[in-house]
Amino acid sequence: MPTISVVIPSRNDAPMLAACLAALQRQTRRPDEVLVVDNGSTDDTAAVCAAAGVRRLFLSVPGIAGATAAGFDAASGNLLARLDADSVPPPDWVERVERILVAQGPMTAVTGPGDFYGGNRLTRWIGENIYIAGYIHVVGAFLGHPPLFGSNFGMSASMWAQLRPLVHRDLRRVHDDLDLSYQIRPWMSVLYDPTLRVGVSARPFDSWSGLKRRVVMAWQTFDLDFRAESPRARRRARRRARRRAGIAPPDQPAEA
Repeated sequence: MPTISVVIPSRNDAPMLAACLAALQRQTRRPDEVLVVDNGSTDDTAAVCAAAGVRRLFLSVPGIAGATAAGFDAASGNLLARLDADSVPPPDWVERVERILVAQGPMTAVTGPGDFYGGNRLTRWIGENIYIAGYIHVVGAFLGHPPLFGSNFGMSASMWAQLRPLVHRDLRRVHDDLDLSYQIRPWMSVLYDPTLRVGVSARPFDSWSGLKRRVVMAWQTFDLDFRAESPRARRRARRRARRRAGIAPPDQPAEA
C-alpha cells in the first residue's frame, strides 16, 4: 500500500496556507503526511501548522529551491506530492495523484495546471492562458517533455532520490520546478494531465515587478542549467534512451 506525503514550502503565507491545509483535510484520500517547510516565516505559520496538526520543518535560509528539496528529503512517504502555500486542491487531488503515479511506475512524475483565483478577470486570463499555458507548451517543447508546475505535481520518492543530487538547492534565485524539470533524466517521464487542476493565487500578476522577478529567475535558472548540461546534449541523450526503450517521442497526458 503506497504512502503519500504532501510537501508545501511556505514563507509568510499563513492565511493562504491555512486554506491549503483545510483543503487537504477534505480529501477523499487523506495524505499520510503533510509537511510544511517553514522558510523563515515571521507570521503565524507555526500556529497554522499546529492548529491543522501537520508536520512543520523550519528552514531559516530563504529560497524556494532549498525549501522544496529539504521537504522532499524529510518526507516519509514513498510518493511525494507538491503544492504551494497558495494552492487549493480539489477534494480528489491526492487520490488522483496517487492513482496516476502507481499506474505509471516509479520513474514517471505527473503535473497539471492551475485555476487562478483573486486578482481581476484580465490577470486570471493572463495567468491561465499565457503564463501557465506558455510554460507548459513552450518550455515543454524545449525540454522534450512537459515541465513540472510547482503548485501541482507529484513523483515517487525513488525518482526524487535520483534527482536530489542534481538540483541547485543552495541558490535563492532559482525556480525549483524549472530546475527540477531540467534535471529529469532520459529514462524518466513527466505526464501532463490538463484535468489535474488546483486553485492558485493570481498575486504574481498584481504588479509588473512581480512578474519581472519571475521571468528573471527563469532566465537565471536556464543559464545555470545550460552551463551544467547543454540543451542539445540533454535532448540527444533523451532521444537515444527513448529509442532504446521503444518509447514514442512525445510524453502523452495521463487519463483523467
